[in-house]
Amino acid sequence: MTNVNIGDKVNFLNATGGGKVTKIIDSRMVMVEIEDGFEVPCMISDLVLDYRSQPSRQQQIVDTVQQEIQEKQLLQQQQQEDARHGGLRRFAKEAEKEGAYLAFVPHEQQWLLTGALDVMLVNHTPYEMLYTFTIREADRYVNVDYGQLEKYEKVVVETISREDLEYWCTGIVQALFTAESSDTMLLPLNAPFSIRANRFFKEGSYQASGVLGEKAVMVCLSELVALKHGDGDFNRIMKEGIGAQAPKKDLVMKEAPIDKHRTAPGEATVDLHIGELVDNIMGLSSHDMFKLQMDYFKKMLDSAIAAEYTKVTFIHGVGNGVLKNAIIEELKHYKNVENRMASIAKFGVGAIDVVIKDKEK
Repeated sequence: MTNVNIGDKVNFLNATGGGKVTKIIDSRMVMVEIEDGFEVPCMISDLVLDYRSQPSRQQQIVDTVQQEIQEKQLLQQQQQEDARHGGLRRFAKEAEKEGAYLAFVPHEQQWLLTGALDVMLVNHTPYEMLYTFTIREADRYVNVDYGQLEKYEKVVVETISREDLEYWCTGIVQALFTAESSDTMLLPLNAPFSIRANRFFKEGSYQASGVLGEKAVMVCLSELVALKHGDGDFNRIMKEGIGAQAPKKDLVMKEAPIDKHRTAPGEATVDLHIGELVDNIMGLSSHDMFKLQMDYFKKMLDSAIAAEYTKVTFIHGVGNGVLKNAIIEELKHYKNVENRMASIAKFGVGAIDVVIKDKEK
């Protein structure tokens, strides 16, 4: 017998009984604790391992493999987590003001309107940031990410497809900012956001970001100066129990009138048939009904332009063409719009598409 380790159970080769190895004296001799608790020196050549007390070779192999798998999984998880994080270009020529930002960065920087996007949280401050990122789904909030960002660091919350954009347009980012020492205290960040999905389908919405070095749809959750408070203000907040400060900018977009006719991101269909606009037409003259239709047409078109829609289909019906001609005439007073016949297969000859061009082009 040549391999003996402390803790091994052994039997005496030339006598009955055995014990546990407690000490390696040298290459030939060890100390063995026998059943009555005494330790006796023994020659290694006079001992034999008690194989009944040793784990099987097969079990040892299984344990080793399992340990290697666990270590590999932990390493992969750490590598994936590290890959999500990255530093910012703090001293870029046109860097954004210090603060917290939400960014949607296309993978294809030359083809901004196609391909996947990275949803990023940006900590452009000299403080560590403990954050939670929550999106709104129907009538509930779902936490999609939480963690810690070092100062002047970004994290990829998720990589999404264009089809998933709508689910990432409404949510809330909450954060605490910490530092080992600071001359001022920062209030917790509580920043709800709501972005119109059609914004992502206009090239003009993607602006070059100084801190990211790429084009992105950037949303300022709060500038750093808006979160700063002196000691006096902090003591007052603690004393009065004032909650988290609202963001400097109102990031929640109010619903536009055109939104109730929305059929796709940036698109809507408005039915101008009088029966769709009023419940009862009793007492209305033809002139009254025509005026109601035109007023509603202008209201919806103005709302679509303000909400950055790209196309609105107006269903005017066939009739004698009075409403259609009036719409075409009215469109001459608008810039950055053009009209064309809507899909005949879908609407027949009773509808017109109004295409709203990007003002920045």
